[in-house]
Amino acid sequence: MATTTPEERAPSPPSGGRGSPHRHKPRSSVLRRSQTRAAWIFLAPFLLITAVFTAIPVVAALGMSLTDLTSRDIRTPLAVDFVGLENFVDVLTDVAFQRSMLNTAMFVLLSVPLNLVLGLALALLLNRGIRRLRTFFRAAAYLPVITNIVAAAVIWQYAFAPRGPVNAALENLGTGGLNWLGEPPSAVAAIVMLGVWRNVGTCMVLFLAGLQSIPESVYEAAAVDGATAPRRFWSITLPLLQPTTLLVTVLMTVSFLSIFEEPYLLTAGGPLGSTRSIALWVYEQFGFGNTAASMAGSFILIAFVSVVAVVQFRFLRGKD
Repeated sequence: MATTTPEERAPSPPSGGRGSPHRHKPRSSVLRRSQTRAAWIFLAPFLLITAVFTAIPVVAALGMSLTDLTSRDIRTPLAVDFVGLENFVDVLTDVAFQRSMLNTAMFVLLSVPLNLVLGLALALLLNRGIRRLRTFFRAAAYLPVITNIVAAAVIWQYAFAPRGPVNAALENLGTGGLNWLGEPPSAVAAIVMLGVWRNVGTCMVLFLAGLQSIPESVYEAAAVDGATAPRRFWSITLPLLQPTTLLVTVLMTVSFLSIFEEPYLLTAGGPLGSTRSIALWVYEQFGFGNTAASMAGSFILIAFVSVVAVVQFRFLRGKD
């Protein structure tokens, strides 16, 4: 009877198995190609929608901004003249557009700091100050974000009417009422208040997420070292919230640079154009039939927003 050694009984590794480097690479390559194909299949609907509803309209708008296209040329959009950057020059030298730029800058300078301060204050209260009904107060603070802006604007128009509840409250306090939406300073104030009321919930949620990401052990160590609450806020909370603060600042700045609904619904840009923003100016020019001018104004607004965002990232970003 023939006998076999253990080496002879042990099965030899199959060709192309895990120990075969010659079959491992092709299988890995096939798997990678399969995953890439699946990723493109999942991305295809998003890319198609982006191309149809974003990329193509942007390219078309850029082409329109370089022509003398008006609403009278809609039936024959190709029968227009190429004017180059003439529309951009006309828009930038237009007095009404310059006024809308100043108005937009004023909205940003007034609203963004208020949103940052109020959003951080609410986040601090909800993170440590309020113990009971915390979920209710979070929902109440975020409710304006999801409230329909048209309904909110109607309520604000009623509230700031000459015989509205705001003036009634001021008269009860012994001060005279204001023509809130009829005078430029008070109209700007009403729009700023509406914008802050609408966006402070978003700031609160972002700051709250940033606060909850700070380890509790850091505060405990600072307390052991004798750091007071104000010192912990200035030396721990604010520095560790810097990425969140940058994010909130950029988001709010972009939001108020493109502000449209608040002035359109509350004052329609008045009185005397004191609340007309860049976005509202673009909308009005499109309604007037100045299609090319409105497109040029849109790209100026995009450039304005991009430059401001890049500057904020450059100067507010901490050192890595």
